[in-house]
Amino acid sequence: MANTNGAWGLRPVSKMGQNSNSTGVSGYTLYEIANANSNVIYQGSPVIPLSTGYIDIVGAAAGGTVGLLGSFQGCRYVSSTTGKPTWSMHWPGSGADSNHPIRAFVADDPMQIFSIATDATWTSKATARAAVFENANFATGTSGSTTTGQSSATLSVTTINTTNTLNLRILGWEEDAMNEDFSAAGIPALVRLNNHYNSANGAIAGGTVSTTGV
Repeated sequence: MANTNGAWGLRPVSKMGQNSNSTGVSGYTLYEIANANSNVIYQGSPVIPLSTGYIDIVGAAAGGTVGLLGSFQGCRYVSSTTGKPTWSMHWPGSGADSNHPIRAFVADDPMQIFSIATDATWTSKATARAAVFENANFATGTSGSTTTGQSSATLSVTTINTTNTLNLRILGWEEDAMNEDFSAAGIPALVRLNNHYNSANGAIAGGTVSTTGV
C-alpha cells in the first residue's frame, strides 16, 4: 500500500544524546527576517544565517556560503494592514509593518533529529537499512504551500552517498504503520543536519550562498 504521508519539510522530532528535547526552538534566540525579504519561508523549510544578521530560506543569494541553521517553525510580525501582532506558520514574503521586527522561530540545535519524507522509493527495507549513517541532499528545499504554510522539502533518495558534504545524515526512519511501504515515496526518514552553522566549524564565508542539493 502506498504511503499516506505527503511532504512536510524538516519536522523536529527528537534529540541526539541525553539532553532534553525542546524540539530545538529557543525562546531566547531572537532570529529575524528582513522586512524587505520577499522569499516565502514555510514551516519546515531549511534556513540559513546571512551576513546581514538576518535569516533566509536555503538558496537565498546573499551573505556567503554557509551551513544550515535549522528548520523554520514560524514567525511573529505586526501586520501592515491591521496594525496587530500576527503569528504565522510561514513567512508569506510581505505584509509586515516595517516599523517592527519580524521574529523568526527556528529549530536550531545542532543535535536536533528531524523527520523528512523521501522523494522516491527506497526499494526495500534492506536498502533503507543500508542507507543508515550515509548522507543525502534535499530533492527540493524551497518549495511549499502558501495555503497550509507547510514546506514540501524532501530527501533525495538518488543522492544518498557517503559524501559528508551532503546536507543530511540519515539515522533511520520513523516506525509508522501508515507509512512503511519502502517501495513507494514518503518514508519518514530520520536525519540530522550536516555542516550545521552552530557546530564548531560553522561560518559565513564570502561569495554566494550554496544551493547545492536544493
